[in-house]
Amino acid sequence: MKVIDFHVHIFPPEVIKNKEKFFQRDRWFEVLYSSPRAKMITADELIQVMDEDGVDAAVAFSFAWSDMGLCRCCNDYVLDAMKRYPGRIYGFAAVQPRAGNKAVREIERCIEAGMKGIGELMPNGQGYALDDEDIMTPVVAAAVAYDVPLMVHTSEPVGHNYRGKGTISPGIVYNFIQNHPELTLVCSHWGGGLPFYELMPKVREKLARVYYDTAATPFLYDIQIFPIVGEILRYKILFGTDFPLVRPGPFIEQIKNSGLSQRGLERILGENAAKLLKIEAI
Repeated sequence: MKVIDFHVHIFPPEVIKNKEKFFQRDRWFEVLYSSPRAKMITADELIQVMDEDGVDAAVAFSFAWSDMGLCRCCNDYVLDAMKRYPGRIYGFAAVQPRAGNKAVREIERCIEAGMKGIGELMPNGQGYALDDEDIMTPVVAAAVAYDVPLMVHTSEPVGHNYRGKGTISPGIVYNFIQNHPELTLVCSHWGGGLPFYELMPKVREKLARVYYDTAATPFLYDIQIFPIVGEILRYKILFGTDFPLVRPGPFIEQIKNSGLSQRGLERILGENAAKLLKIEAI
């Protein structure tokens, strides 16, 4: 059984070294990374941990900058990482949807260069509403045209507050996908609880092309979410860590000991991701 981490963040060394300078250019970046405990890693550091923790491949992206130029710069770094680590790192294209045609052209450039999807978008940090059709329709159209998934940062509408929580909750995601049923959507962080609503048959039908990653689970949910929700929707759940926020090795062990079936483990830890990425079945 191989493992694909569907949610990791990597940064160019110059961004990590001079992050205070970038705080001045992006308020949301400052919110998330100004804490001394907030870690940032390069592609090389990612690969080292993957090797140590038994992760075969990872979906990597940098940050949903408010500035389209910064998105492009970091996308270049991810593309370079893909070339240096083929079959280990699969990139997603970060864009600023408010940039309009520039965002679409960046998606085209990145996908044609080998990236496997778009995201992780952060509407709160980038200054738009997910249900703003004027802003989102061109990005969605590009994702559909290239038949790649679009990943969006989502959050639970209840519970504790934390840095970067945001307001993209299940109701907003549900309305968004109704307007774009042809889109393959990946909701970060268990979709803010949206999978629970898939126990309603009518809702499940509408969410047929919606997937959920498990990024940051130890900070959000009891590990029993895996046998409870993951078993029922095991074909739609994608193992993700939000590394370096969560280290993959200990998290994988928690999942293996959660009570999830062997078939559920195989689907969630790797098979579902391989299907979405259109890479060789594992």
